[in-house]
Amino acid sequence: MNAAQPYAARPRAKKQRFPFSLYCLTLGAFAIGMTEFVIMGLLPNVAADLNVTIPQAGQLITSYALGVAFGAPVLTVATHRVPPKLLLLLLMGIFIAGNVLSVFAPNYPFLIVTRIVTALAHGTFLGAGTIMASKLVAPERRAAAVSMVLAGLSISNIVGVPFGTFIGQQFGWRASFAAIALLGVVALLGIARFIPVIGSGESSNLSDQVRGLFNRKVMVTLLTGAFCCASLFSLFTYITPILIDISGFQEASVTWILVLFGIGITLGNLLGGKLADWRPMGSTVMVLAALAVILALLPFAFPNSALAVASVFIWGVAAFAVLPGVQVRIMTLAKAPLLASSSSHSVMNAGNAGGAYLGGVVITYAGLSYVPYLASALALCSLGGAVAGFLLERKRQPAAAAEAVAR
Repeated sequence: MNAAQPYAARPRAKKQRFPFSLYCLTLGAFAIGMTEFVIMGLLPNVAADLNVTIPQAGQLITSYALGVAFGAPVLTVATHRVPPKLLLLLLMGIFIAGNVLSVFAPNYPFLIVTRIVTALAHGTFLGAGTIMASKLVAPERRAAAVSMVLAGLSISNIVGVPFGTFIGQQFGWRASFAAIALLGVVALLGIARFIPVIGSGESSNLSDQVRGLFNRKVMVTLLTGAFCCASLFSLFTYITPILIDISGFQEASVTWILVLFGIGITLGNLLGGKLADWRPMGSTVMVLAALAVILALLPFAFPNSALAVASVFIWGVAAFAVLPGVQVRIMTLAKAPLLASSSSHSVMNAGNAGGAYLGGVVITYAGLSYVPYLASALALCSLGGAVAGFLLERKRQPAAAAEAVAR
């Protein structure tokens, strides 16, 4: 059987396994997750090498998030007529080029630019990749295939980020970006060889696609996701200096704590998916309320090393348990799959950028120990969006029932 065949063209004599081509997309998502998050474990190294402060180095995360925020919708609109396979190849090429340029960045401003270039491919690749994944398998396995691609992001936090941090600490932060570029090349070759040529199946009418995004429920859900990501990144961006300066860990120990955090967010993803299937809006409200409380308690936990480790794990579970429900709701409500998927990554990364920036401001004027309070406040803002969405849903249900009776 040819692994590059679309599912519709394959015989159905027996139950299909996931095709190898799907794992090429997972590897691409893994590399993208690694390049986004590895910088957090290397902030002190980058700051020392480029002679900038920790808050300034944190803007490398802000710049990447802004690159995703603006790049995803712009590239999606600009490339909406490009065949899906060619689009994936182009995006992975941009990703590789950005990481190679990062390796040779001579100064801080140049590294900012290379991070933005790398980020341009992020949202659109994940959007196009998840849609391609859904076409590589039987209809009843589409959700599992999409989860398999997005699992690359979670696994990158368990394996890729700690490994990349270790490489950076041992051989210099530039070596981390070189390793990521190499992963991108492997993913590119896999996509070129194994991904089939499949039509996009989406309307080329941009006005129809854009109109599907601009309704009240979608916008409230996007706002909920943006504040949730802002909460996450306001603290996660600076987790390495917090664990070193406040909790008293050695730099090498932080790597293993990041592994634990990665396990936490992976479990949070799984838990969030189950909660979203059970009660999508209600579970989001409950998890966000719990997250705000957990974050508010972190300043009391961080000075104790044992509590700090446990708290980082629990925080990871709670923070990522929110996101599956938000993502699924956006995809369900919007009418254009690619634009909706890429735009959700865009808006959430705008939240990433805002959170990283605000965290730097708090560190500059108040200190590291106050960052969890900012994260808690942002989680409360996300909770407000979730409650608004919940009320909109309840308001819609009686109206829909009355309309059904009238018919």
